[in-house]
Parts: sequence; structure tokens; C-alpha cells
Amino acid sequence: MITNTLIDYSKYVDISKYSDKNPNKYDRKAFTKKQIDILWSLKDDKYYQIILIMIYTGVRIDELLSLKKENIHLEEHYFDVIKSKTENGIRKVPISDYIYPFVENWYHSSKCEYLLHTEEDKRFKYRNYYDSYFLPLMVQLGFDQTPHCCRHTCISLLAEAEVSPTYQKMIVGHKGAMSLTEKVYTHIDIKLLIDVVNSIYYPESIRSEWHVSL
Repeated sequence: MITNTLIDYSKYVDISKYSDKNPNKYDRKAFTKKQIDILWSLKDDKYYQIILIMIYTGVRIDELLSLKKENIHLEEHYFDVIKSKTENGIRKVPISDYIYPFVENWYHSSKCEYLLHTEEDKRFKYRNYYDSYFLPLMVQLGFDQTPHCCRHTCISLLAEAEVSPTYQKMIVGHKGAMSLTEKVYTHIDIKLLIDVVNSIYYPESIRSEWHVSL
């Protein structure tokens, strides 16, 4: 549940130490399952929730920070990415049952038109989010992943679950062009894609907790 408690995550890291690093660099270091388990153990913190949302939707950080509530369909468990760096990035993104509470909580947490927002109910700027939240959280846990690693983790989890390449491309909006045959089947029911993202790796404790709460 999202709380109004303001935590200064920036105190955990000296940003100047990372001034020579480019947070936009496309590192491809997926989170390990042990790291994912740790993130889930911290799921009551709304800023760790953002990381889990990125991991389980495969969205690019700029896609998530620019996501408006008007493009989120809570009842249907998906949202529309209407602006992306690639043509294939324009897509419907399924929201798994397990991260749905995070999206719902953020959705109702303010009057801001964007899903994610600062404590002042303003849209997050990328540099603000990265420097003040994402990087300090990684340093606090001893992790060295970048926001792009969340997307790579999603792709890895989908592949490990033997999700078809077509579904993978539909979910993450991969830059690799879809074949003509794949494009013909782009109108697959969103419920099928929700089932797909529900099938990938989650800690057993989280699966049990979710089912118990039904």
C-alpha cells in the first residue's frame, strides 16, 4: 500500500561518484532471481514497486515516466504505450495480477495526470527519478543494474518461460521487426497476454500470498 511517508533515498549515495556514468547506456545485466526475490521482499515501498513494474512489463523507463492515467485501463489490466522510440514500441502492455496492486495504488495516489509522480504530485523527470530514487535504491541493496536492465530482465524471464517470440515482441515492443505473419496476429486478446505475464517467474511466497488474498 502506498504511504505518504517521504524517504530521502538520495542520502544513500554520493551522486558525484557516478557522474561519469551514462544512465541511458543500454547495459544488459538482468536481475538474478535472488535479486528479484529481494525486490519483492520490499514491495511495500512504493519506489521499489516502480522497479518491479518495469521488470514485469518490460517498458522502457521513459515510456513509464510518460504514462498518463488516461491510457491505463485498470479494469482490463493493461495500458497503452502511445509514444515510444520505435514504431513497434506503440503497444498494449498487459499488467500481471501480481503487480496490478502497485499500478492501482499509484493510479489512485494523487491527482497528477501521470501514473508516477513526485511527492509534490508533479511528473517525474528522468534525471530526477534516476539520481534521487533508482540509483540510491540500487546502491542501498548493493546492486549495479540500470533502468534498462529491468526491460532486459523481463525479456529474459519471458524467454525462460518459453514464451513465443511473437508474444515477447508484442509485450515489450521489441525493436526487431515483426514478420508479416506475426503482424497478422497482432490483435490477440489482451487476456491471453495477461496469462503470459502471469506465467513467468515470481517468488513462490508471492504467488501464495496473491492466491490467498483472492
